[in-house]
Amino acid sequence: MKIEPYISQLLYRYQCVTVPGFGAFLTEFQSAQLDEKSHSFYPPKKMISFNPFLKNNDGLLAKHLADGEKISYEIAVNLIQNEVSHWKTKIEDFGTLSVKNVGDFSLNSENNMVFLPVDKINYFKESFGLSSFVSPSIKREVYKEFIEQLDEKIPINFIPKKKRNYSVLKYAAVFLVTAGIAGTMSYKLYENKIAETLIVQTNVQKKINQKIQEATFYISNPLPTVTLTVADVKMPYGVVAGAFRIESNAEEQYQRLLKLGFSKAKRLAPNKHGLFPVLYGSYTTYSEARQAMKDIQKLDNKDAWLLVDSL
Repeated sequence: MKIEPYISQLLYRYQCVTVPGFGAFLTEFQSAQLDEKSHSFYPPKKMISFNPFLKNNDGLLAKHLADGEKISYEIAVNLIQNEVSHWKTKIEDFGTLSVKNVGDFSLNSENNMVFLPVDKINYFKESFGLSSFVSPSIKREVYKEFIEQLDEKIPINFIPKKKRNYSVLKYAAVFLVTAGIAGTMSYKLYENKIAETLIVQTNVQKKINQKIQEATFYISNPLPTVTLTVADVKMPYGVVAGAFRIESNAEEQYQRLLKLGFSKAKRLAPNKHGLFPVLYGSYTTYSEARQAMKDIQKLDNKDAWLLVDSL
């Protein structure tokens, strides 16, 4: 039974897809990229990495395989175990393993697995239909040297000024003085007209203000009182301590976290796989949740992992 297609399907929807007994494939968002040397643009995508230490069965892959093949959950778990055994044998015998549409594994000089993800598939759903492209560089021509050469070759000719006719200037001066006197008289008449208009406007405004002060306003149907409530802040990222099939085990883990000082610890309702998740806490941003996960992996549980939209 090939489980690669089911792993690939889950990578579109989840940040962590665990293959029990083998490891976990993790995805992390990467924004759009620009390669200035090659003038290439790349859309946003999910970067795939591999963690060989996350081997516990969280039920996600087995449940998806069972639904897709119309088989029971227990049979799906056995099929995954057989496929993982085949993968390990292939790596030991040939030193390489290729997981279709996910990535390739190889052994280094220290006999440790090295994972190389595929780069042809973008598991970020919001980037569907977007592909990388190359934009040609813009060529700008420089004309500076050509202009300097023209300046050196073109001669500059000096043309002497002609003698002015001062008799014409005399008549022009007389005309300007006459026009100035007429303009001054017109401006005086204009000022008087403006003053009269302002007096009329002031009287009208006083009467309007008096009427407004004497008026009485009454609202027969007042608007009802509106009560505003502040929505709870959404905290979609959680650090998972474990997901348990038996509820008493989940309660025991929850009480343990409280005793250790994890005041934000909480239990979630059973998920669609019938498991009871227990969280160290919930956070509003991905970066905050990721930092908390790293701290928890160092201090308490190296298998702690992120859950998105846990609330």
